[in-house]
Amino acid sequence: MRILFLGDMVGRTGRTAVYDRLPGLKRELAADLAIVNGENAASGFGITRKILHETFEAGADIVTSGNHAFDQKETLSWAGEEDRFLRPVNFPSGTPGHGANLVEAANGARVLVANIMARVFMHPELDDPFTAAEQVLGSAPLGEAADAVVIDFHAEATSEAQCFGHFVDGRASLVVGTHTHIPTADHHILEGGTAYITDAGMCGDYNSSLGMNKEEPLNRFLTKVPRGRMEPATGEATICGVLTEIDDATGLATAIEPLRLGGILSQMMPTV
Repeated sequence: MRILFLGDMVGRTGRTAVYDRLPGLKRELAADLAIVNGENAASGFGITRKILHETFEAGADIVTSGNHAFDQKETLSWAGEEDRFLRPVNFPSGTPGHGANLVEAANGARVLVANIMARVFMHPELDDPFTAAEQVLGSAPLGEAADAVVIDFHAEATSEAQCFGHFVDGRASLVVGTHTHIPTADHHILEGGTAYITDAGMCGDYNSSLGMNKEEPLNRFLTKVPRGRMEPATGEATICGVLTEIDDATGLATAIEPLRLGGILSQMMPTV
């Protein structure tokens, strides 16, 4: 089985790039499941239901999120009705929406997809992500109720992300970091067979500050006084993500390779 994961879509330029390329990528890479992080899709802050459905129409099977999950207030009204939209599972009990879902991939495999948010340097600070992982993994164990397990770990601190990967090693097929918008070069398979990368990177304009027009973030570093709203950059986007190949018999990873297409970063296409 092959799973394609694309990092945080940022604004219109990120969405457009994903919508234009995702259908072809799924075919070319023979992906059985496509997951996209959409928490920055609506002007850089949150996601609307219209954008969510456009992302599904482009070929995403699951859309994950993170600390900006509810920045668009409308999301509170529909999150519980959209099984394929995930907000971090470790929000307090009673928060609208779903943190994990068992979905069927194109090859018929049962894939547990979970969205978990870290705590270090993150706001809001949610419930313990490690305890949340135990609960999620216990709900559909790999090799029993699930043929594969994918966790979007939304984290700022690289140490926390790495420790989380080791914590679930052998019990998840893929742990992919999101949130920092910077693709890391540490994609590898952990000792227990879990594919891991600290951050998949973003789908957005890298001539920017994390996908936002660089003038206002730079102003805030220089003056400490906000002059306006952060706005997404509108140059050509780079699509960033990973393709993971999973052994159908064990549910563990056999390969993970990064993907970078378009924009100003060096280009990389998976070869597995």
